[in-house]
Amino acid sequence: MKNELKEKYGLFTAISMVVGIVIGSGVFFKAEKVLTATNGNLPLGILAWLLGGLIMMVCAYSFATLATRYKGVNGVVDYAESVVGKPYAYIISWFVTFIYYPAITSVLAWVSARYTGTLFGCAPNDVNVMIISFAYMIIFYALNTLSPLIAGKFQVATTVIKLIPLLLMAVIGTVVGLSNGMTLQNFTTEVSAPKGGYLTAMFSALVASAFAYDGWIVATSINAEIKNSKRNLPIALILGTGIIVIVYILYYVGLAGSVPNAELMGSGEQGVKLAFEKIFGSIGGVGLYVLVIISCLGTLNGLMVATTRSVYSMAARNRGIKPKMMSEVSETTNMPLNASIIGLLAAMFWLLFFYGANLAPVSWFGKFGFDSSELPIITLYGMYIPIYFMITIKEKDLGFVKRFVMPSLAIICSMFMMVAAVFSHKISTLWYLIVFAVIMLLSIPFYKAKKKD
Repeated sequence: MKNELKEKYGLFTAISMVVGIVIGSGVFFKAEKVLTATNGNLPLGILAWLLGGLIMMVCAYSFATLATRYKGVNGVVDYAESVVGKPYAYIISWFVTFIYYPAITSVLAWVSARYTGTLFGCAPNDVNVMIISFAYMIIFYALNTLSPLIAGKFQVATTVIKLIPLLLMAVIGTVVGLSNGMTLQNFTTEVSAPKGGYLTAMFSALVASAFAYDGWIVATSINAEIKNSKRNLPIALILGTGIIVIVYILYYVGLAGSVPNAELMGSGEQGVKLAFEKIFGSIGGVGLYVLVIISCLGTLNGLMVATTRSVYSMAARNRGIKPKMMSEVSETTNMPLNASIIGLLAAMFWLLFFYGANLAPVSWFGKFGFDSSELPIITLYGMYIPIYFMITIKEKDLGFVKRFVMPSLAIICSMFMMVAAVFSHKISTLWYLIVFAVIMLLSIPFYKAKKKD
């Protein structure tokens, strides 16, 4: 065994990681929620997509600045350690290892299985969907730990594949919708006034878009494996996030040309399939829907990249659970196999939680049955704030815009997302924060680990 990851990914793979991790299930899965949250108010929904995209780009810009200056084995943790300090880096590392990465990865496994099950008439909470979810998780765990180069090639391939249904719907859906009047009807007809008012609807849609836009930070987890990462990672972050915003808004507009908003809102998990079939016919719609499933799997693969490396990032700093064992890297696969197993187990735990909290007929966790697809993402936005603040304090050789303007905008954006989450999830936010606090307190005994032999 050895303890060093090799540089093996080029610029195109890095861009594919950013685009491929972000674009996937979220735009299909959360487009339904954005539409429902705004009660079919398309202009309000598009505004939510635009604001969510701008927030992502502002935050990514500040991390792109840090990427030109620091390099390690887990992007966001490296940056936190460099500009805030080791204790705070450890806090973030524990959070992404045991809450953020596994929770989001588990949701992606379920979404991929949900769309697969839809082809065969399975309901979202069907036991077969859960079996498929666990199967997908194990398959992509194996792919990333046993053959990371193949996993990288799969990421590039699925990035191209997942753009096909999005761009086809964006272009053809818009053309068809404009010609038959569906687009104009959906833009000018509101199904009903949003519950709780337009501000609450806007915040709910924005938080939903956060899931769809989430993942760009995951690409920084492989910065030690990107060739010339101080040049290539910032380019990948900036170009990748810009591509994502444009594609999402165009897709959402194209979707408005498929079916009436009320029908799409009432279709639930069948909505995406219905929209593609309306535009491209039964055979073409099913074919493109299969590409949607592949798109989701590409996102799952990208998140598994981070999930299988996050324990290693702590162990490489001689912190966390058994750092000597968890920092071992296989000479055969150049992957931290012991650490990746912990990541898989954490993801499986969160998959069970997601089912019990959100899909079971009666919540297994009572008041603590919160939405694990959105709240961990907003938490991470909050944890970015000290990093942005310290950029303004420590990075004295940066220009005015990079040192003060962009980090300040990023702080405002992150705080805005936190306020939106409270409006959207209300009291569930409190129950989530209690669980968050308990898991974070468990990190204390592992902060000062024994020295490695």
